[in-house]
Order: sequence, then structure tokens, then C-alpha cells
Amino acid sequence: RYLTGRQLMVVLSVFVINLCGSPLPGTADAYFGLPDAMQQLFLGSGLAMILMTAMLGQLTTQVNASHCMIDFINNYLALFTLYFALGIEFS
Repeated sequence: RYLTGRQLMVVLSVFVINLCGSPLPGTADAYFGLPDAMQQLFLGSGLAMILMTAMLGQLTTQVNASHCMIDFINNYLALFTLYFALGIEFS
């Protein structure tokens, strides 16, 4: 039963990371001086945000949890996350 709440939290975090990293409307000229093909490939298709989400949202937590399993679980943020996911599950 905990898995459904956890998956909803993962989708929420991916959605928030995507919103935080997407360019603002009307800022097409401010893409660091990249050529149009590079802008379309990375920023237009969403490839840059896919890579950013994979690096920030998944890899860091997996590496941290695999190296420090007890420390990763034994804190108040993990306890809050558990109760929040269980609350989503039971609602």
C-alpha cells in the first residue's frame, strides 16, 4: 500500500523539477547563445529536463541510499515522507 503513495510523490517531484527548469515564455533569445538546432534538440524537445530530472531526482537519492542506508532512512525527513505517502495512500 505504501507504493502508490510513493509513486504519486515521485510523479509530483518530477513535475516540480520540470516546472522549475523550463524556460519562461518569451525568452527565446536568452538561451546562452546556442544555435537554433541545439536549442530545439535540448530545450525544445525536453531532453535537457529529462537529463536534469534523472540526475537530480533519481541518481543522487539512489546513490545516497545505497551507500548510507541506515542514515538515509533514520531521519525526520524520511519519516515525514513515509507518513505523507501513507496519508496519500489512505485517502
